[in-house]
Amino acid sequence: MEKVVDKKGDLASLILFILIMVLFLFGDVLVKGVNVPSFTLQVGTIFLSILLEAIPFILLGVFASSLIQTFVSEQMVQKWIPKRPLAALVPAAVVGALLPICECAIIPVVRRLIAKGMPLHVGVVIMVTAPILNPVVFASTYYAFSSNMSIVYGRMGIAFVASLIIGLIVYVIFQNHLPLKSIKHSHDHHVNSRLTETLTHAIDEFFDVGRYLIIGAFVASFFQVVINREILVEVGQHEIIGPALMMGLAYVLSLCSEADAFVAASFTSTFTPASLLAFLIYGPMIDFKNTLMMLAYFRRIFVVIFIGVVTTVVYVCIYIFHFIG
Repeated sequence: MEKVVDKKGDLASLILFILIMVLFLFGDVLVKGVNVPSFTLQVGTIFLSILLEAIPFILLGVFASSLIQTFVSEQMVQKWIPKRPLAALVPAAVVGALLPICECAIIPVVRRLIAKGMPLHVGVVIMVTAPILNPVVFASTYYAFSSNMSIVYGRMGIAFVASLIIGLIVYVIFQNHLPLKSIKHSHDHHVNSRLTETLTHAIDEFFDVGRYLIIGAFVASFFQVVINREILVEVGQHEIIGPALMMGLAYVLSLCSEADAFVAASFTSTFTPASLLAFLIYGPMIDFKNTLMMLAYFRRIFVVIFIGVVTTVVYVCIYIFHFIG
């Protein structure tokens, strides 16, 4: 049943991608002589600009993720983690930075690592750093904010510090308790080679990530056109409400971390740098879609506490950055 749903979802995503490319390539011809409302044109223009800028980084990210999925075993990562709890925090963040995996793909990987003996707090650090600190996300953030490098380095620096604090708090709360659900994983991928497996995984992940990107890009473009600019600027410039609003927006949009920088860049004239950083750091750590995935792997009490810890730590770090910066 799940296979049928996945195939239908992939087919729908493929059709949607084709329709978008047709509109991009032949939109002028199709709407020639048709009185298209300015509202529709504005939403469509912003939507396509976000989507087309993000797709190259999405492709790079899913292929890198697929190579790791196929050629890097969990044991290879696990053996580099120190046994001492606190000493393992920084190496865990470094390991996360070396894994170009989005926030969705990292959850099952971390779950398997924890089930094989990795400490919970170490797995949490990897889970929150991998979607932000990896080279693909750094490249996309650099490309989107090349004129404002404080956002680029601020995203990486704050995410690194916040991840260590989150890991420390999780260790204090849970110690050696493992809040994992008992899940049986069935692997029925019949592939002839690792190359085939890599390509299959990359295609599946591209369509899975792509559908969230399309939805997020559309909501972001619609949001920018519909919301009153004066109200948005007033709220966005608020030093307390602005970051909280952008964190909430990041949670709802559930963008892939390899593409969220382009959405954030479209809000540059509306929100403060601190608010943009709140969006760029909070979303990859926790959003709506990976909350659902976490509930499938972890007990509900852990997910609730984890969301509370991440929300508090990120907001406080952003607040401190706002006054120090």
